[in-house]
Amino acid sequence: MGRKAVIDIGSNSVKLFVGERTADGTIATVLDASAITRLGEGLDRTGLIGPEAMERSAAAVAAFHARAAELVADQVAAVGTMALRSAANSARFVEMVRAACGAEVRIIPGEEEARLSYLGALSGLPRQDGELAVFDTGGGSTEFVFGEGGRPVRRFSVDVGSVRVTENDLRSDPVTAEEVAAARARIDREFADAGVTGRPALVVGMGGTVTTMAAVKHGMARYDPAVIQGSVLTVEDVRAQIAAYSARTVAQRRAIPGLQPGRADVILAGACILDVILERLGAPALTVSDRGLRHGLALELFRGAG
Repeated sequence: MGRKAVIDIGSNSVKLFVGERTADGTIATVLDASAITRLGEGLDRTGLIGPEAMERSAAAVAAFHARAAELVADQVAAVGTMALRSAANSARFVEMVRAACGAEVRIIPGEEEARLSYLGALSGLPRQDGELAVFDTGGGSTEFVFGEGGRPVRRFSVDVGSVRVTENDLRSDPVTAEEVAAARARIDREFADAGVTGRPALVVGMGGTVTTMAAVKHGMARYDPAVIQGSVLTVEDVRAQIAAYSARTVAQRRAIPGLQPGRADVILAGACILDVILERLGAPALTVSDRGLRHGLALELFRGAG
C-alpha cells in the first residue's frame, strides 16, 4: 500500500503526518510533526496574510514536503484551513508553495475540516455509543461535529481561534481581569450564535491548545502522545490553567513545563475557548485526542488507494 502524507496548513501551525497501513488494517504513525508559523498573524486586522508569515509557512510546507519524500510517501496531500479560507491573498500563498516544492495546496471549507477532524478523532478512541461532540480548536477557527456514535449528524465551523482572540481581546502583558472577561464573553456570544449547545454524553477535544494543556497538566518536559491520547481535562483543570496564565507575562509562561514556548502568547485564549465550550455543553470534562484533521485525511487517502 505504501505510505501517505498529509500537510495541514493552519492559522497557527503547519503539521505533517506520515502513516503506513499495518497488517491488521490500522494506520501506524511514521512521523507526526509540527511547526508554529503563525500564518494567520494580523489577518483579522488586514484581511491579508503578511509577507513574513507567508514566507515562514511556505518554507515549513516545503520542508515537510521534502521530509515526506525522504520517508518514501507515495502520496502527499496538502490542505489549508481558516487562514487561507479568509485571506484575500491566499492564491499568492498557494503559488508560493507550488514554486517552492511542487505541492498543490487545497483550501478546504470549514464543514469539510470538521468532518475530517471527527473522522481522525474517532480513529483513536474506542467505539462510542450515544451523543458525541468533537471539537478542534485552532488559531483562527474552531470546528464542531455532533454525532451519534460513529455517525456525524451536525457539523460546522466558527471563526473563533486562539490567535484571533489573543489579537482582539488579550493585548496586555500580563492580561487584566477585564480583558479575560471580555474575551470569554465574546467567545460565548459567537458560540451561542453558531448553535454550540446540547448535553452530549462525551466531549472530545483536539488541536494544539487541547494537547498542550494536557501536557501542562501532566508537567510533561517531553511530549508523549501515548500519555496525551485519551487523557482527560476537567473544568477545574481548565480554570486552574486560565488563572495560571493570567497571572504571568508571556515570558514567564514559557517556563511552564509542558507548554510549547511558541504557544505561550495564545494559550490563555485557547484555555478560555475550552472553558466556554465545556460550560455551553454542560460537560464536567473533555477527553483529549492527539489526532485530528491530518489523521482523518490520511484515512481517506488509504481508503481511496484500497
